[in-house]
Formats: sequence, structure tokens, C-alpha cells
Amino acid sequence: MMGGNDTDTAERSSRGAGDRDTRFFGQPWALAHIFSVEMWERFSFYGMQGILLIYMYYSVAEGGLGIDKVTATGIVGAYGGTVYLSTILGAWIADRVLGSERVLFYSAFVIMLGHIALAVLPSTAGLGVGLVLVAVGSGGLKANATSVVGTLYAPGDVRRDAGFSLYYLGINLGAFLGPIVTGFLQSSYGFHWGFGAAAVGMAVGLTQYSFGRKQLPASSRIVPDPLPRSRYPLMIGLAVAALVLVIALTLFGVIRPDNLSGVVILVTLVAAVAYFIVILSSPHITPKDRSRVLGFLPLFLVNVGFWSLYQQQFTVLTIYSDERLDRTIGGWTMPVSWVNSINPIFVIILSGVFAALWTKLGTRQPSTPVKFSLGTIIMGVAFLLFLPWANGAPNSTPLLAIVGILLVFTIAELFISPPGLSVTTRLAPERFHTQMVALYFLSIALGTSIAGWLAQFYDPKNEVPYFTILGFIAIAIGVALLAAVKPVLHLMRGVR
Repeated sequence: MMGGNDTDTAERSSRGAGDRDTRFFGQPWALAHIFSVEMWERFSFYGMQGILLIYMYYSVAEGGLGIDKVTATGIVGAYGGTVYLSTILGAWIADRVLGSERVLFYSAFVIMLGHIALAVLPSTAGLGVGLVLVAVGSGGLKANATSVVGTLYAPGDVRRDAGFSLYYLGINLGAFLGPIVTGFLQSSYGFHWGFGAAAVGMAVGLTQYSFGRKQLPASSRIVPDPLPRSRYPLMIGLAVAALVLVIALTLFGVIRPDNLSGVVILVTLVAAVAYFIVILSSPHITPKDRSRVLGFLPLFLVNVGFWSLYQQQFTVLTIYSDERLDRTIGGWTMPVSWVNSINPIFVIILSGVFAALWTKLGTRQPSTPVKFSLGTIIMGVAFLLFLPWANGAPNSTPLLAIVGILLVFTIAELFISPPGLSVTTRLAPERFHTQMVALYFLSIALGTSIAGWLAQFYDPKNEVPYFTILGFIAIAIGVALLAAVKPVLHLMRGVR
């Protein structure tokens, strides 16, 4: 329910205008504003994440915190998982209180405060406050930016996947530039200069978005299922109780830095199961909607497997780049974080190719389950490509080898991520539109947390079992979905 005839008319009008608009590379002009804020948000996010792990495990003399590597990788995985887990909160506030566009705007401000905390607050205090603020803000922005992009297209608009690919290009422009800038500042002036650059980047994005947000369609500001005012005190009370519970569990040692990734995995599993139950049991969705949500379940599970490997760019691959990779070029040593900019370069180059390919193929392009299958199989192959250099000496892996492996990472990503965002908005029941996007991000939360948890099993002295087992598991998951494409498409009821 959208809240009355006037609202319905406004939504149809705004979507209709967007359908005809082709001023932004063949896409609606409003996409440019979301493209911009997401680009700068990714600049700050990946810029900070590029130096986060080494900040934690580098010694105090090197400007770090001196945390052991197993704990540090677990924290990175838990933090990454919490970012995507926080999409639940952002989606709920959008659907019940503020609408997607407003949550997007306020979340960008919270992210900026988080980066400022990392830059100016000392030691673990700055780490804790900064990561919590960035995680909560990023969660609110992620689900709602994607949802707002979805409002720009009518059902059946063949430009949708191409539009999401273009949006994904903005994400990766920021992801490319962020680690370059923060890595240079970190290696030249110190970690807090790098965190400060992330804060400045988010401030630029927030300022730019402030001027363009009014041009977004009216449908982006609609609250689909408004929370009755009488229930506000109950919701505030529950939020305070949840905060007190987390603080108490931390003080009593139940939640610790060394088990954070496990805690986030458990919480994410519970949240995902609860979300599926709530949506599937809702009396407000049709049998067709219910079937589509069931069709989303296999994609959810495969997505978990994919991201549990892909997100090791920020755990295992960071350690690998620091200790095992030959980063010397003509006597100059490349900063560790710059490795995180290789994947975005390929995405920038190839996203346009994939967008053009899907547009040209139109209705003849592979279905989303097939894309997910191929992406997961290719991701497994990428892990197997580490094997020729496994168990090597320090700094023995050539830079070109990692470049080639990350190219395969990118191809796998482009088969899954933009189509995943797109298919979620198409499968979502109207009442649960933004929350289905949050459910999609829960699969990434689970995969990201698992990536942090898996890192404890990585042993540079015996890498063959690690890369072999994970690679073949991913390939097996992809093959299983490929074998089940027909029944999954049947459940998806006309959505491909």
C-alpha cells in the first residue's frame, strides 16, 4: 500500500518521467546524483578499509595498534559483516519512518562522523567509535541507495541492468581512488592522515548530494508502510534495550575482539531466517510474491558462498600483499593498500562492456540464476589460480600474478553483483521493497563475516589446502545452482 491515490499518481508520474529520460548515458538524469554520492561514499569506505587491517596489526612503533593478525582479520570480517547487517536498520527506518531518500542523506552524514572519529580519536577508542559509526551509516546508505536506483525504472524496462551496471561504475571509481589516496598518505604521513582523507571525501560527496537530492523522483521519498505514532515509544525502548544488551555482553566478556566474526555470523543467520519467515508469512503478499521470495532463497545462499571468497581481498589478500607479494617497481615499493585499487580498475573497464552486452542481448541474455552460477564458478577458479605461487618465499609472488587473479575476481563479480542488486528489486513484494534489498545485503553480511572467520585458517607456510578446498567448494556451489536453474526460474514467476 502506497498511501492513497495522490501518492500513487505521484509515483506513476515520477517513474514515467524517469522512463523517458535518457540524459545520463542513456539513463535517467536522477541516476547521476545517486552515482555521485555512492562514488564518494565508496572512496571513503574503501580508502579506510585499504589501510584498516594493517593499522590494527602493525606495531605501535609503525603507527598501528599492535593487535595480533587473527584477531585483526576477525575484526575486519565482523566490521564488514556489520556494515551489511546494518542495512536491516536502514531499510526498516526507510520503510516505516523516513523513506529511502532521507535515510540515504542522513546515513552519509553519520559515515562522515565515523571517518572523523578514526582520524582524530586516539588508539582503540577511535577504532571502536569510528567503525561503529561507519558501519551503521554505510548500512543505511547501501540498502537505500540501491532502492532509490530501483525507483528510476518501471517494471520491464530493459535498461535496468545496464543502469545498475553504470551505478556500479560509480561505486568502483570511488573504490579505485580511495585506497590510492589513503595509502599514499598513510605511507608518507601516517594512518590518521589516511583516515582524514576518507572523512574529507565523504564530506565532498555529502555536499554534492545535498544540491541534487531534490531532483530525485517523489517515489524515492515515499514511506511504504508508515509506523503509527503510537508505536514510536515501543520502538525507541527496544532500540535502547538492544544497545544496553550489547554493552552488557561486551563488559561481561561475551562479545570480545577475538570472537566478533563468529558473533556477527550468528546474528546475521538469525536475522536472515527471521526476515524470510516474516516476509513469507505476511498476509499482505500474494502467492506470486511468495513464490518469488522462495525463488530468491537459492540466490541468497549462492551469494553467501561467493562473498565469503570475494571479501578475502580485505583479509587474506591484504596479509598476502603485505608479506608475500613483490610490490617493488623500479626501486619503489607500492603501498599495501594500492592492491585494493586493482579490482576497481577492472570493474571500471569491464562494467561498461557488461552493461553494453546485457543491453544488446536484451531478453536473450542469460537468466539471473545462470549469471550467479557462472560468477561463483569463476570465483572458485580465481582461488585455484593462487596455487602456482603457493608456499613461496616472502615477496616471491609477482605483481602481475595478483593483477591476473584480481581480473578473474572482477569477471566473477560482474556476473553476480549488478544483476543481484537488480533482480532483488524485481523479486521484492511492494510492501517489503527496501527490506528485500536489505535481505540481499544480509547474504553479503554473512559472506563477509565468514571471510573474516575463514582467515584464521590461512597459513602462509601451507597455502595449498586453503586455496584448493575453498576454490572447489565455490565451483561445486555454482554447478549445483546451474543444475537447478529451471525450478528456480519457475519459482521466480516471470522474473529472469
